[in-house]
Amino acid sequence: QVQLVESGGGLVQPGGSLRLSCTASGIIFSIYNMSWYGQAPGKERELVARISSGGSTNYADSVKGRFTISRDNAKNTVYLQMNSLKAEDTAVYYCKATRRTTNGNVTYYWGKGTLVTVSS
Repeated sequence: QVQLVESGGGLVQPGGSLRLSCTASGIIFSIYNMSWYGQAPGKERELVARISSGGSTNYADSVKGRFTISRDNAKNTVYLQMNSLKAEDTAVYYCKATRRTTNGNVTYYWGKGTLVTVSS
C-alpha cells in the first residue's frame, strides 16, 4: 500500500519560514520524481516545485528564490523549505510521486496535504 504523508504545515507570519516534509512508503522512492503542489482556497491545484529522481529541480515563478525542494532517498522523504512567506502562499500543499515507465505509462500518487496559513 502506497502512502505519502505530509507534515510541517501551520500558521506563520508574513516573512516567516516553514519546512514541509513528505515521507513515502510502499514505493521505491529513489526512482520517482517528486513534486509539491499548492491549492489556495477557491483555486486549482498548481505545481510549486519538482525534483527529479536524478535531483534536477524546477520551480513556479512565484516561488523562485524563496522556496527550495530537496530529497533524502535514504529517508524516503522530500522537503520543501519555504522562506519569505507571503499571504498569497496560503494553501494546502500536496506531495506527489510520479514515475514514467519505459513503455510510456505514468504512475502517480498523492498525499492528503498539509495546510499552510500565512497571516499576521
